[in-house]
Amino acid sequence: MAVEEKGLITRPRSWRDTPQRPKSDKFYRCHNDYVITGRPSGGDSHHVRKSQVREAHQISIKEVLDIKTTEDAPTIQFGRAERSCPQIIHNDALVITAILANYEVRRIFIDSSSSTDILFGEAYDQMQLGDVSLEKLNTSVYGFAGEVVHPWGMVSLPQTMGRGTTRKTCLLKFLVVDVPSAYNVILGRPTLNTFQAVISIYHMNIKFPTLGGVGEVQGDPLQSRKCYVEAVRKG
Repeated sequence: MAVEEKGLITRPRSWRDTPQRPKSDKFYRCHNDYVITGRPSGGDSHHVRKSQVREAHQISIKEVLDIKTTEDAPTIQFGRAERSCPQIIHNDALVITAILANYEVRRIFIDSSSSTDILFGEAYDQMQLGDVSLEKLNTSVYGFAGEVVHPWGMVSLPQTMGRGTTRKTCLLKFLVVDVPSAYNVILGRPTLNTFQAVISIYHMNIKFPTLGGVGEVQGDPLQSRKCYVEAVRKG
């Protein structure tokens, strides 16, 4: 109390007080270039999302025990020696190159905070997928600043990561949105769960189990920094 009376500290503001609204400055605009809260992972309608919540509460013990776990699954681990430059501490985003629908696609941002896998409209057009049909959506998505983005739809595409005997291909569903971005693709939790992937930002690496052992894709620090610079410039 004596410290407070001397004016050295101030009492915390009450929860009833309205915090100052953040300014829409360049920091927010440059992040708005690629940060999108995607289609609800529970479905494209309120009814479907409520059904998924009910199903989550109805999981039986038998269903849990039926989940297959194998002791033969390869152990995924990361070592200090795997870093390309162990002496450098970085804050780069994990950006990789992978095969998407038989195209080598660069500037793929790995974002474990995203509930949706996103394919940006410019990359979608350049891939010239032809007869691949888009599943129309009723749900809009929102940018970082809260602006409404109307997606083109959802598209299912095969994605391959890894090389040789540790290569793995999975069919993924992408939300296609036509907004400016420094990235071509954002891979979120759906992809990470489908591939059973583990990421390490420190090692700039993503690893996943395959029948031939542990597959991996190394991040590209140069592309990551180029994307960051481009995002700031667009902002």
